[in-house]
Formats: sequence, C-alpha cells, structure tokens
Amino acid sequence: MDIALLKEEYNCNKRKQMLQTRVVLFKKAVEMAEEHIQAKLKTLLKQQKIQLWNPPFTTDYEAGQQSMKELASTYASLLGFSVSDVESALVSVRSQAVKRGAGNNAYKETCVATLELNLPKVFRKDTKRNNYLETKLDITVKEVMNEIYEKYGLKYIKLILNGKILNPDKRLDEQNVKHNDMVMVLKVSEPERKQLMKEEEEKKRSQNESVKRTEKGFQILSERDGSDDPETTPFLEIADQKGNPLKIPSSEKKALILAMGFHEKGRALMKRKEYDVALCHLLEANDQFGKCDSTLLNTVDNYAVLQLDIVWCYRALEALSCLDDGKQRLQKAEQCFLKCYGEQHERLRLIKGNTGCEEVLFLRLYLLQSLLSYLDGKEKQAAQTLTKAEDLYHRLCLDPGKMTQLMSLGYTEQEARLGLRACHGNMDDAVLHINQRRMEKEEMKQREREKRRRRLEAIDTLVQLGYSKKDAAKALNQTDGDMDRAFVILLDTCRPSVATSNNSGTADSDPDREAKILQVRGGCVHTEVVEAALRQTRGNVQLASQVILNQGSLPPELLSPSPPSSLSEEPSTSSESAGSGGSTEEDPLDVDLVKKVLEDIPKHEEDYLDLTLEEESEVIAQMKSYLELYYASSS
Repeated sequence: MDIALLKEEYNCNKRKQMLQTRVVLFKKAVEMAEEHIQAKLKTLLKQQKIQLWNPPFTTDYEAGQQSMKELASTYASLLGFSVSDVESALVSVRSQAVKRGAGNNAYKETCVATLELNLPKVFRKDTKRNNYLETKLDITVKEVMNEIYEKYGLKYIKLILNGKILNPDKRLDEQNVKHNDMVMVLKVSEPERKQLMKEEEEKKRSQNESVKRTEKGFQILSERDGSDDPETTPFLEIADQKGNPLKIPSSEKKALILAMGFHEKGRALMKRKEYDVALCHLLEANDQFGKCDSTLLNTVDNYAVLQLDIVWCYRALEALSCLDDGKQRLQKAEQCFLKCYGEQHERLRLIKGNTGCEEVLFLRLYLLQSLLSYLDGKEKQAAQTLTKAEDLYHRLCLDPGKMTQLMSLGYTEQEARLGLRACHGNMDDAVLHINQRRMEKEEMKQREREKRRRRLEAIDTLVQLGYSKKDAAKALNQTDGDMDRAFVILLDTCRPSVATSNNSGTADSDPDREAKILQVRGGCVHTEVVEAALRQTRGNVQLASQVILNQGSLPPELLSPSPPSSLSEEPSTSSESAGSGGSTEEDPLDVDLVKKVLEDIPKHEEDYLDLTLEEESEVIAQMKSYLELYYASSS
C-alpha cells in the first residue's frame, strides 16, 4: 500500500513538472508571438510610411483611439491575426515610437541621450515594457554602471554594444555609443571583496576574475617557445586537423592562442550552462581573433564555431536586443563554413574522410537562423529552416542500443557518439573509425615526443655553443627544427657568450686536435682562427667550418683562449638568465594559472562536435510552439 502511494505521489509530481514546463513554454511562445507580430507591423508601417508618433495616431502624446482601431482592423485582415492582437501590438509599437520621438527632441535640446537596456531576465519586471536609461554620452561607462546599480540593483555587470564589451574606464562616445542604441546588461559573478578593491586601486578596471585569469594563463603559454621540457613546462602549438604545426607570425600566434584559449574556456562554461560568464569569454575571444589575418580565419572553422557559440549564448540569455548582431554573426559563420568545408563539404571530406560529426554545427546554425527569422517577422522562412533543422536532428540522433554496445567494448561515450555520427550510425564502421583514430592519435603522440626530444637536444647543443635558450628556440622555430640552418641564423644575428676557460680547455686537450685543425684548414685559414673556431664549437669540425665560412674571420676576443674578465660582462636581465638555461623558478602563481587554464582544454580534438543534442531538442520544441501559436492565431 505504501509503495502504491509513493508511486502515485511520484507520478503526481511528474505530471506537475510537465504541466509547469508546458506553462513556461506557452508563456515564452506568447512573448515570442508578440515580438513576431510587432516585427511584421514595423515592416508594414515602414513600407507604407505611416508614422504612429504623428497625428492622427498620436495627439499630444495620447493615442488617437479611433485611428488606431481602424489601422488595427486593416492590418489584421492583411496579416491574418486577430484585431485585438494587432491592436495590442500597435499600441506597443506606438508607445516605443513616441518614447523615441520624445527622446530625440530631448537629445537635440539637452544632449541627453536615451539608451535602451536589455536587462537579465530576472530583473525584467514587465516583459512587455522596454527599459530605458537617459544619460550624457561624455561620461564613462563606469558612471553608467553605477546608475544602473542605483536604478535596478545590478552591481556586478558588463555592458555590451553590438557584440563588444564596453570598457568601464572609457567614455561612452569614445566607444561609439550613440543616442537610441540598445545595450545589453550582462550580470557577472561577484568577485571577492578584497580582490575587487585591489582591481579598483591597481588596475582601475572592472573585469571578471575568471576572464583575467584565463587571459594571463594563455598569455604565459603564448610566450613559451618550447625551450624547456614540455613535461614540466607545457607550451602550446597551433596545428591543423592532422596535428601538423602551422607556421604563423609570432604576433598573430599570440593573439590566436589567446583567442582559442578564451573560446575553450567559454565552451567549458557553456557546458555548465553559465551562459552569462561564457559570453564574456567568447566576446574576448572574438576581439583576439580580430587581430589575426583574415586569410587565416577563412581557412579554419574556429572563427565560425565561435560566432555560433556567441549567438547560442544570446539565445540562452534571451537577449533579443542582439538580433542584428546575431544575424551578422550567423552570416559570418555560414560564409566561413563554406570557405573551410566547400559548398558540398568536399574539402572537409578530403581532409577527414567524412562529414558526419560537423553536421551538428549546421544543426545549430539552422536552428538559430530559424529563430532569428521568426523574430524578424519571416515565419515562412523560419518554418522552412526549422524543417531542415528537424530533418538533420533526426539523422544525428543515435540508437541508444548501439551506444551501449560500443561502450561495452571499452570505448568512451564520447568516442562512441563521435564514431557513430562520423559513420552515419553504422556500428561496424564506427568500430573501425574509432580504432583508426586511436592509432592515428598514438602515432601523432609518438611523432610529437620524438620531435620534442630532437628539439631539446638541438637547443642544448646550441646553448653549449654559447647561445641562450631563447635565441636557440627562436632560430629553430624559424628553420622548422633544422639545427644547421638555425646555427647559420644565430651566427648572422647573435653573438654567443665568450667561451669559458673550461670550454677552451676541452677543445685544447682534444687528442684529435691537430687532425681537426688540418681538416678545417683546407681553405688556407690561419691556425689561430681555426683554433678559436674549434674552441667556440667545442671541437665540432663541421660547425667550426660553418663559423669561419659565415664570419670570414673571428672577433679578437674569441681568438684568445684565456677566459674573459668578469668585469667585461654586462649583467643579464632576469629573462635573459632564464632563457640561457638558468635555473630560475617560475612564479608559483603563474604555474597555478597555467594549470587551471589547461584544465579547460579538452583532451579530444573533436570535443566541440560532441553534442548530446538535448539543448537542440529543446529549441526545436520551442520553435514549434512559437509557429503553432502563430498559425493558431492567424487562422
């Protein structure tokens, strides 16, 4: 009996939850329907050049009731909506227009601008009313943030205009903020009080601690050149989909590492559904990508995926004010996918052998396009795109039985999901695909380990010749690891440290010294020059010959076998001593920062394609409810 009661109670709670979910969906659908009707009305009003803020629709800022009713009746028959729905939407549009007109007059007379605020959902007391803030444009963003705090109680925020975070220390007009602009107010996590005070005093900027730590961590990584053991001092390389390092100019490489680092952190936050903080990181990533060559951005899909992620955050935060920015970002994403993958994905197929996994990106693209079309009053286009998205969704949904079977064979859930998608649900092919990927990754790791071993050996050899680790690593980067060519570059650009007495003793005490001198003297070079070159290269005949060939003669200080005076050496900076192989320890705080940011870099290179499709399923349900309500109200 007790078990039966518990079951009944459980079922009752489940029904309540389902009912609550339906109520929430219905409310959202109603709100979206109102937005949709308003979008269509604005298009009609613009086409017919009807100004609702002027007579007969507005007289002394009061609505002309009869004229509004007649217009509502006319438009209702044109659009297929009920007269009451159209009239309600017209009242909202008129109210916005009158508010804007009054603001325009005030701005002309007093230079006080009106900004429309898109507040976080929990702070919107009335979803039908817009929130405005009147302000001068020659004040700092920080002052505006204080006004928002006084008016709405929002203390820790960021302000976003057209997808860019406004700098709190700069004025509004310096950042191209204009009268009637729409500004998104993003609530960020509250930093610790001490940390906040420290930021205010030392840096005078209001930034989220997570963003700063991410930036610092990836800055440290971007400045590392691989001259230290990667096991203890990790560094990042930018590679293509096959793991081959890409040759990128140093300045762009730093920006690209920062951009990709911010993006990965943002994606990690998106997985935890912390969309507000995630958006901050994604917008920072977008700024860093802006410093990279556009040609590079068109050859990789990272930039396109970032645009999708930003608009996905807009959707999750219900930031409808970012509609125009969202449309532009989706256009960029689609164009970039076209260039990267090819019109029929032929380039992608050539590189990877399949296109199944990347289809999840197009699913999100279609869903977001459908949503923005609906909000723009284009319901037919929204419905068509939704149908395309729904068809793709069903193709991407996986058989739970096959997932279980693959996982029982020892594959991870991620491997199983990506493998089945890559092979369009064929389990036998998926097994082969996963095993092939595992083998390729292991081979890549072995190549990378061997490459790093050779690199460290080459750096060590060049350091023994008197060059700093930093210079040696830089030269090897320029020559793709070719030590001989790197040595030639160092001879042309750097002067090695003068050989120590220990080094000279090693060269002088070499039992093969006379034979080596004769070998190098093949070009009738003076004996003292040959001896100096052998001392400089620690007895290496080949390198000694290169020294003489490249330099012709040696500086006087290198011709003497005696050790240099300590007074003749200039004191090294800390960075130089660290770069020359000194044992300077890294700041523990920096080590911790690097460790933290590396935690957000996924182990699997296709992690960004590993979507469970739960959120996508919810968006499809929402879009269907919006369209169903539209068709019901227009029938």
